[in-house]
Amino acid sequence: MAFNDKIPREKAIDNSLALLSEGYMFIPNRCVKFQSTIFQTRLLGGQKVICISGEDAGRIFYDNEKFKRKGAAPKRVQESLFGKNGVQTLDGVEHQHRKQLFMSLMTPERLKVLIKLIEEQWELAVRKWKRAKKIVLFDEAREIMCRVACLWAGIPLNEKEVELRTSDLSDMIDAFGAVGPRHWMGRQARNRSEQWIRGIIGNVRAGKMDASEDTALYAMAWHRDLNGNLLRIQIATVELLNIVRPIVAIARYITFGAIALHNYPETREKLQDNSNYSQLFVQEVRRFYPFGPFLGARVRKEFIWEDCHFTKGTMVLLDVYGTNHSPKLWDNPDEFRPERFNDWKGSPFDFIPQGGGDYQKGHRCAGEWITIEAMKTSLEFLTQKMEYDVPKQDMSFSMVRMPTIPKSGFVMSRIRSK
Repeated sequence: MAFNDKIPREKAIDNSLALLSEGYMFIPNRCVKFQSTIFQTRLLGGQKVICISGEDAGRIFYDNEKFKRKGAAPKRVQESLFGKNGVQTLDGVEHQHRKQLFMSLMTPERLKVLIKLIEEQWELAVRKWKRAKKIVLFDEAREIMCRVACLWAGIPLNEKEVELRTSDLSDMIDAFGAVGPRHWMGRQARNRSEQWIRGIIGNVRAGKMDASEDTALYAMAWHRDLNGNLLRIQIATVELLNIVRPIVAIARYITFGAIALHNYPETREKLQDNSNYSQLFVQEVRRFYPFGPFLGARVRKEFIWEDCHFTKGTMVLLDVYGTNHSPKLWDNPDEFRPERFNDWKGSPFDFIPQGGGDYQKGHRCAGEWITIEAMKTSLEFLTQKMEYDVPKQDMSFSMVRMPTIPKSGFVMSRIRSK
């Protein structure tokens, strides 16, 4: 496929090494260099890729008439993070049918259950932490969220296996953007996790295990496709992990929330005095700190946008981090300022930490509400139900490592109830 002459392009044969060495800033750096929100490059073995950034880019990227997800996720990402043939790789009516399965679990009643479980697990954790000299919040938050995810989804979790399951689900997340040992750890973790969940779903279908009808376990075990057939047990396994794994990933946002409380102490006082402020704070944490760097799709049918001819099958990357930090969309984007969300209009395309577009018909993360509520509940504990000291540590984080996390994991000492 030939390059377009009307938009900027890089001349290198393959920029995969540049992507690995620049991480979250790969697309933003080139948008600045070319003074453009669209450019062409080559990645993944010299494959032509178009990179786009900004609100208008998000609007076109989530046009299901123009883009499809099938064939977009690299094999190595499916082998570690997503799994094969999951909802992220579907299109059209098949995607809408499967997506509705996920959305049916996000009822107000089920979210209340989730919040209660998070509160209970935080209370248990704080009691344990008070007996320790110090704890690493990221490690502890991962365990909290693993316990919560399994309880909420209806997945039995033996106390002896909590450490393994937490580690495996975390390694699957950590494998995104990784090469070498981190990637292989993620693949091994996925294999173990799929074997675990496959056995549970098999027991439910065989009548050897009960599953409550309002849980994800029941929903995935008994979901039927458009032809009225039960999902193959392997696909049901992948989709159940697509519920559990993202909940564990919230530990990263919780840790960044603690970092923000420490670096911007004035926000702690506002959180204690104003209950509405927690929504603003959570949204700003999700905008400000790096989580997902970009998202991929392939062109469904030819079209022209921004003087660029998008040919069928071309890989397109939407710049998530750069859009959330665009000076065209956000006033002083490199400042941490929760109050900015007082004036936010709620566009589904300018604020895209977990994807954009429509929840029901598009590929926006079905668990975004879970993320927000889990963060708000966790913040309540960090600001109103416990006190702690923050010893000297390295809280910096790499913009190259994807996904990133503060180097210290946020160490807390002398924890006590408030």
